[in-house]
Amino acid sequence: MSQGGAAACGAAKSQDKGWAWMVLLAAVLLQGLTLGFPSCIGVFFTDLQHEFQASNSETSWFPSIMVAVLHGGGPLCSVLVKRFGCRFAVMLGGLLSGVGMVSSSFCKSISQLYLTAGLITGLGSCFSFQAGVTVLGYYFVRWRTLANAMASTGVSLGFTLWPLLSQYLLDEMGWRNTFLIFGGILLNCCVCGAIMRPVQLASGSPLQSPKPAEEPGKRAEGAQLSNGAPSPHPELQQQTRRTACFQMLQKYLAFDIFCQNKGYQIHTIGVTWMMMGFALPHVYLVPYAIQNGVEERRAALLISIIGFINIFIRPLTGLLSGHRVFTGRRIYLFSLAVLLCGLSNFICVISAEFSVLIIYCVILSIAMSGIGALTFQVLMDVVEMDRFSSALGLFTILESITLLIGPPLTGLLVDVTSDFHYVFYNSSFFLISAALFMGLSFFALEKKTKLKEASKVPLDNPSRYQYNEMPTEPQSESQSPPAVVYITSI
Repeated sequence: MSQGGAAACGAAKSQDKGWAWMVLLAAVLLQGLTLGFPSCIGVFFTDLQHEFQASNSETSWFPSIMVAVLHGGGPLCSVLVKRFGCRFAVMLGGLLSGVGMVSSSFCKSISQLYLTAGLITGLGSCFSFQAGVTVLGYYFVRWRTLANAMASTGVSLGFTLWPLLSQYLLDEMGWRNTFLIFGGILLNCCVCGAIMRPVQLASGSPLQSPKPAEEPGKRAEGAQLSNGAPSPHPELQQQTRRTACFQMLQKYLAFDIFCQNKGYQIHTIGVTWMMMGFALPHVYLVPYAIQNGVEERRAALLISIIGFINIFIRPLTGLLSGHRVFTGRRIYLFSLAVLLCGLSNFICVISAEFSVLIIYCVILSIAMSGIGALTFQVLMDVVEMDRFSSALGLFTILESITLLIGPPLTGLLVDVTSDFHYVFYNSSFFLISAALFMGLSFFALEKKTKLKEASKVPLDNPSRYQYNEMPTEPQSESQSPPAVVYITSI
């Protein structure tokens, strides 16, 4: 057997079997430690307010920054993974997360908390989570869909366990010592990263650390210099740099797709608007329950109920949406889930009794499961897969902006009115309006497409995706693999 064949056989042995399942277990723990962690911040909301004498708006900036950086750091994580590999990115993320939470236990002001627990911990969680998702694509081929579905259960486990642990530690030793312990717990991301050893390519080089291909212009320039020819004109060099910068932006932030693909426009704008209200219940539900006389331990249990139900409902939602009956109609399922999420908030306005809040959490969890399972599936439906990585970059950055400003603006409204009901009114407004916008817009776009087909308007290169109107160019066989896909989860 040739050396190349032996290397390929060795690479195949590590995929879909053996060590791959240990990597999957590490990915489950990573998602619980990173994406599940922000769910517990609401438990500390009241204590942080009293400690720093901060308003609702000032305190809500802390979880907002953490979640926004966690979702918006995708392009940076993608560059880091491409340069150094998934194992390095995961371990660096674990180190940053741990250092951020340990530092936050010594904070003397709420603004210092923004930097430590908000920015540093959020960025570390972003690196660990997204690199952990990426490495699953290298270890699993045949069972990749199953592996991603199983890994996503870590988020639900985190939602269930983090609030309960937070409330117990808060009662026993206060928020500062709790944050210190959280720093040690988050360092376990480094252990998970150590498990994710590189998979070898057929050539014998690590799969996670592909070297960036040289541009043709750079190769020509290097050949010219090696032959003793004079260097290019400074103006030409500056123009080359501008072109390279534009290509980099186009690679990681798909502005061209946003301008040309109507389906991508609608979905991105709708989800960005939806995020203004989506995170509000997670931040304010616990303080709202405590203000209305619910015991602190029972209030923390509400978030855990949401996570526990997610463990079972999210995989079922993914299986249901994958049925061929819903092919091309997943956007309507997604809009329905967003609409249900918005309507459920009115339950909290009716009553703040613990039994009523449990009913609210059950309905909210079902709606959240649909949103979490379908957000990126719809994005795959409207964008060509060879541009999915760059389309996802712009998508996550835009949604992180509204995730950042939504809770503080609502907190300011609560400070002015002294009424927590406006949290749920505000959330319902953004969710319901986003659901109607996406559902009606896609219906109009689909109707317009059918009219074009009925009138037999010739298309230069019809897309194989239902809502994608952007023409694509055929790829050559020698083209390098697409960039690392960085994925976020809601």
